[in-house]
Amino acid sequence: MKVVLWSAVTIAAYAVGRSARQWSRQHPLANPVLIAMAVVICLLRATHTPYSDYLAASWPIVFLLGPATVALGVPLAANLVPLRRSLRAVALALSAGAAASLLSGWFLVRALGGSVSTGLAMLPKSTTTPIAMGVAAQIGGQPALAATFAILGGIIAAVSIRGLLGLIRVESTQALGLAAGTAGSGIAAAYVAAYGDAPAAFAAIGIGLNGLVTSVLAPLAARLLH
Repeated sequence: MKVVLWSAVTIAAYAVGRSARQWSRQHPLANPVLIAMAVVICLLRATHTPYSDYLAASWPIVFLLGPATVALGVPLAANLVPLRRSLRAVALALSAGAAASLLSGWFLVRALGGSVSTGLAMLPKSTTTPIAMGVAAQIGGQPALAATFAILGGIIAAVSIRGLLGLIRVESTQALGLAAGTAGSGIAAAYVAAYGDAPAAFAAIGIGLNGLVTSVLAPLAARLLH
């Protein structure tokens, strides 16, 4: 019964977020994931439901995250030609993005007085949640904290990505997708997918390759920074 209830609540909360986004005429701050999180948190607090109970009851939603991420391979396959043409630029941008995410997260935490453990959990923040948790556990960070950073990072990227690229006059939808996938993983990728197959394809490759690059660089960075 709890599985049906909280799964339905989660879906309904996301539907509220989608409606709010349409009502606001696609305003960046009206992010469906952010709104859904706020609604669910309020309901959990109002019903005094522990997060662990909610997580256990909403396992169908968690399970579907895997197929949803794999589904990004559909626009990726349809855009292989432009991806091949941009392979060198994509590799350079991904490497720079992964390195910038690792270093900025660590130094931000340390500059604000955060612990070494918190800094290590921050290193893989631009990857998908499962990868972030696995990498954090490997390098001595807290997996739960890494998951929180990954989710918040994805929301921040989804909210700010178009505005930031607009400030530097980047209008390419391919660049939009790659930046979203590299910096904000699945949450930001879902946001830019609404703009067409091209940004969705580049977001997909950003998610996959950034996860791979970060998994290699994070342990090296942890040894150097720790």
